Amino acid sequence: MLYEPILLEEIAEKAKNPHNFIKECENSYEQRLDSIAAKISKNAGSCPIILISGPSGSGKTTSGLKLEEKLDAMGFETHILSLDNYFFPISEAERPLFEAHLLDLESPARVDRDFLNTQLASLLRGERIELPLFDFTANTRRASGKSLKLHKGELIILEGIHSLNPSVIEHAEEFSSGIYVSVRSRIEYRLSGERYLLHPSKIRLARRMIRDARSRNRTPSDTVELYAGVERGENKYIMPYKKRADYDIDTFFPYELCAYKALLPSSLPEDEARHPWLSELFEVLSGLPLVPCDFIPDASLIREFVGNGKYSD
Repeated sequence: MLYEPILLEEIAEKAKNPHNFIKECENSYEQRLDSIAAKISKNAGSCPIILISGPSGSGKTTSGLKLEEKLDAMGFETHILSLDNYFFPISEAERPLFEAHLLDLESPARVDRDFLNTQLASLLRGERIELPLFDFTANTRRASGKSLKLHKGELIILEGIHSLNPSVIEHAEEFSSGIYVSVRSRIEYRLSGERYLLHPSKIRLARRMIRDARSRNRTPSDTVELYAGVERGENKYIMPYKKRADYDIDTFFPYELCAYKALLPSSLPEDEARHPWLSELFEVLSGLPLVPCDFIPDASLIREFVGNGKYSD
């Protein structure tokens, strides 16, 4: 699906009436989720598992939780599982590579595929399973103390970056529908008379810079330094499988960069010197008015990054 570029001037103009602009953006996203929920409900009998994938900073978590609420309201008891809980712990043999930052933590090989597919098969047969829980702090996977049985008319949302990868989930087309979640829209802007497009990955970078500073004790510069590695992993392990999705959600909210202006620096000179592509993000931000974060609804996907929301800490 192709998305038309959104003009920077149009965003700036609409931001002059921020409450209406925010409402328009939020409604557009909710309508897309409503449409997908309606289609999923029609195939609930044959496809009781919903796979949600997308790159870092795409809004997968909020999209999954909102979709769960919508399906529950339609009468389909829905459960959310995270693919993260099926990861292998880092072994002692891998520890030196991990400490040297040489272990590929984005690889689908980190997923215990045999265990995952055995549990999915059990659920589809109507058997009860013991759900796992991965403790990233302790680097262990253990029983969560919770169990799950998939009854008739119930659905499961399985969220994770590798959920659309056929080498991770076997024969998924026989029992599931897939959703690819990401920022898909580009922002068109002009500089010295030339036309440019801000790539969606830069918008996701802005989201991660804010989220990481708030919840992961990283500076914006720290997040920028991780950018290249994150992009390599996404291009290698996530993007090739987006075509397998049945549905696509563009999670770009045209007002969001206006809100990020208060949370991001106006520039990062040393980082921009090392990474010239970074200046493009600050160029776009400079052309937008500020929209206070207080105006953002508690249930907005954007709260996943700025915090203090219904679905975020």
